Amino acid sequence: MNSSRAAGIILALGLGLAGCGGPGLIAGQPHPRNEEMSFDQLGQTDFNRTVTIAMRDNLDSLTRLLEKLYRRNPVEWRKTGAPDLAAAIRQGRNAIQTGQAPAGLGALHDVEILSVALDPAYRGDRAGTLIFGLSDMIVRAHNGKTRFYASDVLNAQHVYNAARNVEIAAWLLATRRDAAGRPLLLANEMSGDIANLSFEREFGQLVGRLDLVANLLDENLRRVGINYMQGLLFFNFLPVR
Repeated sequence: MNSSRAAGIILALGLGLAGCGGPGLIAGQPHPRNEEMSFDQLGQTDFNRTVTIAMRDNLDSLTRLLEKLYRRNPVEWRKTGAPDLAAAIRQGRNAIQTGQAPAGLGALHDVEILSVALDPAYRGDRAGTLIFGLSDMIVRAHNGKTRFYASDVLNAQHVYNAARNVEIAAWLLATRRDAAGRPLLLANEMSGDIANLSFEREFGQLVGRLDLVANLLDENLRRVGINYMQGLLFFNFLPVR
């Protein structure tokens, strides 16, 4: 059997198994988001899939945050030169997905971009710059990747630090003011009977996913050592092929 035929059979089996994943979903009800079966998933472990999906959801959260910030701060999206809000959001989403930095910031990365976005003296698109800085920082903490495979090795400390940076950015967004005492960007709103905490929820989800991945990375490494010691304890021979 040649290699291309074997690969085709494996992919067909995978697609068949994907169709047997569980009971049908009820239309109109919230449900977990899955990906279609793809050939590259054969190179992913369960843990790789977990981190890949967490990254996908993190970038989606950032896109939602960008839209919320643009809606509450329309002066910011108008700085992008886009003809309307929808176009500005598409432009921002594309920047998040491609890693293309905003104009004038191409030489800066991750926390450097965040520092610019939260500088009261900055006159550019503060909302877009902040969100791009967060996305660049999170992706760089994952070795610059958004999909992960068995050969990838991530640093738990870097991902943990990214979670803390998100917390810092959220706190600065809520507390930092310009020279006139106004918020740099309007975000959460609590006035009278109105309580809009959607920004806080999105930031909280980002932090939660990053912390989960950091903890899983640390546990994954620890389990390698434990499994090795268990093998010695029970006199299990180690595989050689």
